Amino acid sequence: MPWLLRDAEVLASLEVADGAAARTRGLLGRDGLDGALLLRPAAAVHTLGMRFPIDVAFCDADLVVLETVTMPRWRLGRPRPAARAVIEAEAGAFVRWRLAPGDALEVAEGEGRP
Repeated sequence: MPWLLRDAEVLASLEVADGAAARTRGLLGRDGLDGALLLRPAAAVHTLGMRFPIDVAFCDADLVVLETVTMPRWRLGRPRPAARAVIEAEAGAFVRWRLAPGDALEVAEGEGRP
């Protein structure tokens, strides 16, 4: 299972949606998310049809956070041209993780916690 890290600190378990079908599906049909979802490549997201609000981090190609927003349900987000990846989590997660623009994130692969 992959993990989302910042400065060797584990923030959350991570699902990776790097195929077109997985990115299109995203969090649709779910009642919640334990951890985070990485959409790559991506520069925009929406919450049309979502069952819960989400935190969204727009990241560059190196997973440095460019901007964070909280999106209510049934919204269409505007594209961020500099973004190459998006991290999604349940609304409120980024406050708990103290995630902010400028944070350099990484994905750690492996079984169990790193």
